[in-house]
Amino acid sequence: QVQLVESGGGSVQSGGSLRLSCAVFGYTGSSYCMGWFRRTPGKEREGVATIDDGGSTSYADSVKGRFTISKDNVKNTLYLQMNSLKPEDTAMYFCAAVLGWWHPCPGEVRYNYWGQGTQVTVSS
Repeated sequence: QVQLVESGGGSVQSGGSLRLSCAVFGYTGSSYCMGWFRRTPGKEREGVATIDDGGSTSYADSVKGRFTISKDNVKNTLYLQMNSLKPEDTAMYFCAAVLGWWHPCPGEVRYNYWGQGTQVTVSS
């Protein structure tokens, strides 16, 4: 059973940085897509960034140039480096995974493994 455990959320002032981590348990295979998604109250969950097993990445327009997704295959951990944070980045952030060969990474509905979420709060 695949389990995803996020950490690294917190509170930061506008312009600050945070790094989210997502440890992957129960899967060490080489075929997958993983991503970060976020949800704010009253809004639908939205995709933030994805990475496939070849290292190809994609980002939401709202975070391009500020956020970086990466994966350490030795530590089996997914990261999201968030710089130049804005109040509108405030949300619950979730990591997610879908196994198999996906090129490019699919839409949110295909992801079938989810972490519990970690809160990010950016104050102005």
